[in-house]
Amino acid sequence: MKTHQRQLILDYGKFLKVEQHTVELDNGHVIPDWTWVITPDFVNVVLITPDDRFVLFRQSKYAIEGDSLAPVGGYIEPGEDPLEAAKREAFEETGYQSDEWYALGTFIVDANRGCGRAHFFLAKNAYVAGEPHADDLEPQEIVLLTRQQVQQSLQEFKVLPWVAVMTLVLLHDSAAGLP
Repeated sequence: MKTHQRQLILDYGKFLKVEQHTVELDNGHVIPDWTWVITPDFVNVVLITPDDRFVLFRQSKYAIEGDSLAPVGGYIEPGEDPLEAAKREAFEETGYQSDEWYALGTFIVDANRGCGRAHFFLAKNAYVAGEPHADDLEPQEIVLLTRQQVQQSLQEFKVLPWVAVMTLVLLHDSAAGLP
């Protein structure tokens, strides 16, 4: 595919832009009005303590009905390395740090419309290193769950990237793909 033209049609600053693209498919067909959504890349982090407890949130979000379980997450600042963003978000949101980080992959959020990229990380042997300084506006509480509790609660993660990162960690750990 080739992009021939881009036109900005909505600019809400650093959190949302929408463009209209003229795209040529590999077969030569031209689509003059391909909508492209630009949002910041983000990180999701699964923190696991030395006693195998998952450091998570029980929180509410505007787009979610009721409460949800959630891993650490946040937007990557312009020019920031994804791993550094993951470490920053983990400390800001929970007060936890780790010396043992694993990249789980980078994933496109919407293959047809963009919507940023998700960078997933696992931090093992996470420990409390300070007080959280989260800037989230919605209410949230830190919860520590066992692996079994997480496995039994996967449907309580109500946002797709959260389910994906939790599942990746559970699958990789059980398959001995991660230390």
